[in-house]
Amino acid sequence: MAGVILFQCVGNPNRGYIDTNSLFYWWIYQWWNPDSETQHGWLILAVAVGLFVRNVRAQTNGAAAVGGVRRAVPAGPRLTEDGSSYLDWSAVAAMLLALALHALGFVAQQARVSILALLLFAWGTLRLAGGRRWGAAAAFPLAFLVFAIPLNALDSVGFWLRLWVIRASAAIAHAGGIAVFRNGTQLVSPDGRYNYDVAAACSGMRSLMALAALSLLIGYLEFRPWRRRALIFALCFPLVYVGNVARITAIVVAANFGGQRWGDLAHEVMGYAVFAIVLGGVLAAARLLQRFSPEAGRAAPPLKTTPEIGPADAGLRSLRLRSEIEPTDQSAPVARDVPPSRDRAKRLTGDASPYLVALCVACLAVAEGYLLHRVATLPPAGKVGVVLAADGRDPVELPALLGREWAGAPVPVSEAEHAILPPDTGYSKMRYTSARGAPAVFVSIVLSGRDRTSIHRPELCLVGQGWTITGATRHRFSYPETDVTFPATILHVRRELQTARGAVAVPQLVAYWFVAGDEIVATQWQRMALDAWNRVAHRRVDRWAYVLMQTDAADGDRAALARLQSVLDGTLASFQPGPVQ
Repeated sequence: MAGVILFQCVGNPNRGYIDTNSLFYWWIYQWWNPDSETQHGWLILAVAVGLFVRNVRAQTNGAAAVGGVRRAVPAGPRLTEDGSSYLDWSAVAAMLLALALHALGFVAQQARVSILALLLFAWGTLRLAGGRRWGAAAAFPLAFLVFAIPLNALDSVGFWLRLWVIRASAAIAHAGGIAVFRNGTQLVSPDGRYNYDVAAACSGMRSLMALAALSLLIGYLEFRPWRRRALIFALCFPLVYVGNVARITAIVVAANFGGQRWGDLAHEVMGYAVFAIVLGGVLAAARLLQRFSPEAGRAAPPLKTTPEIGPADAGLRSLRLRSEIEPTDQSAPVARDVPPSRDRAKRLTGDASPYLVALCVACLAVAEGYLLHRVATLPPAGKVGVVLAADGRDPVELPALLGREWAGAPVPVSEAEHAILPPDTGYSKMRYTSARGAPAVFVSIVLSGRDRTSIHRPELCLVGQGWTITGATRHRFSYPETDVTFPATILHVRRELQTARGAVAVPQLVAYWFVAGDEIVATQWQRMALDAWNRVAHRRVDRWAYVLMQTDAADGDRAALARLQSVLDGTLASFQPGPVQ
């Protein structure tokens, strides 16, 4: 109950998108939110509960035979030789480690770390309450729930997986004599009969988590050694790649012979074929492994039959069996050098030790909840990434005129941004047009509030706005009139627009970086690592800002980067003073 109170009342450190204190609600919300892509969480939970019940029953029925009689393994704490309760220190260590892990995840504002702490705390509780039997039965089911944790950070991995799938599919099509043009994540027919943009769903990342969970489940149910289970689990990763390559290749072949309509039909059918390829391959590998390399001792040995005994021996055999199962007081060992009163007191003290330890852990959980609540309500002690406006919340307004070349016009914040992001998020946006007729440059500064989820990777917004990311590189912009540079991520994006002449691809260049006082990084991973370290080690809650710039790239990347640098020369000193080395 103390653990439930802790994770319910002081469980979720992130209040940006899901405004709740409950870690349970934050986690379960992801299971019905389509954007989280974790709708399989309900199935994972049902399987985990079923596995736990199955494991408990299997260990209960797995009895040791004494004279042909099977005895169930008792539940509850084990007993020592003197009859006192056996205190399972592994359960205590697990719960204490879980409390420390949750404190770390809460301070660092990493709810997924707190979920791992919740699972570890649940295992320690079951182990302490039910002994080894419940602890062993719950180990895999609780670990299996890791697949129900949303892992949106794998989007970056999915992007590269998508490119590998596209390249392999295009190569197979070329080998089969099918002319197909590959442009980033697009596969286009030279004669315009079909045009497919391979979305993130076709990279395999969405299906990978579900298929990896199913592969691990198959290995767990079919094998006992962890090496074999790990082999079956690892096999799903190349099979997911093969399945998605087969899917994209089938779409291209169908579209080549039957046009866009046939390709769309193949897209729907091959979505199920990916699961058939992966699960079929995993099951086939398991069967081959069982056939050509069977496990030693996999089959349970048959019970020994009791030989027939006559009536004269029946009473003696029954008495001997009863004495083995239920020893009498005369057969119980008695400590001669310990008085009976002291021996009884020792047993009472030993019996109470697990409950005293549980009470201490519960008190620690309640105390941690109180301290974490105090930490959450303390005023932030950190640095601000950019220069603030007079209101102290928004970034400073960008200059309207940059010499004689660029003139800026403010861009209002959309209602969707106000609705999704926390109210203490700050904004400053400007669109600059050139007096020389060059393409416009858009500059956006989003300043986080107290919650680190106030800002996120721009890749999420760009994809949601209909842009297709075709590549990512690194670049270093320079401070005006200095040799000091800072890193940035460059995204090559494109979007198709319908015109009177047909569909036209519009390429653009997007540059972004994150800044927090004395730190400038180019990736979300670096920002999260530095932010977590500062929160945990220095109790420093920085207000990170991400700066985004976007311009047309029809005239080439070099000209687009030159325009971005030209606008930075006139704006950088106003919002991001430097140089910073």
